[in-house]
Amino acid sequence: MLGLKKTIVMVGMMGAGKTAVGTALARALGAPFLDSDEEITRAADRSIAEIFERDGEPFFRARETEVLNRLLHGAPCVLSTGGGAFLSETNRSLIRGTGVSVWLRADLDVLWARVRHKSTRPLLRTANPYQTLRALYETRMPFYQEADLAVDSSADLTVEDMAARVVESLLTRPDVLERT
Repeated sequence: MLGLKKTIVMVGMMGAGKTAVGTALARALGAPFLDSDEEITRAADRSIAEIFERDGEPFFRARETEVLNRLLHGAPCVLSTGGGAFLSETNRSLIRGTGVSVWLRADLDVLWARVRHKSTRPLLRTANPYQTLRALYETRMPFYQEADLAVDSSADLTVEDMAARVVESLLTRPDVLERT
């Protein structure tokens, strides 16, 4: 059995599988799973889309940093973050200081196939959602490349296969997992 020494923070684009893979990873490690977006919506008593619409993205990003800080200073867990969370230098620094970031790296076609029919993505509520996703992808790649670890995703892998790949990657870091 493997135990967590520090929080594992799942980062990457919308549709990369941060929540699904993070949940499977937490289950495999016998660790708690938390989702920063869920924590924000619970605290605000509103959906992410409603927060964006009413208060704007800067307000949302400020709440996101507050929630990340609180969760990172709690008990070690597997933590899924929103796609934009890792863009903030403050958030990257918080994660680097107390956890380990795992980038679920997926190509644009895989991401588009996963998000194209979802109405829960406020950033894709545009005239051309594919072009919007492409622009976000290109803008965000340099930030995601700063993650501690990168695990490649592919359309033919199951969520459990991806979680196993993440565990393999984490085992290269002696500061994250311990045999219990």
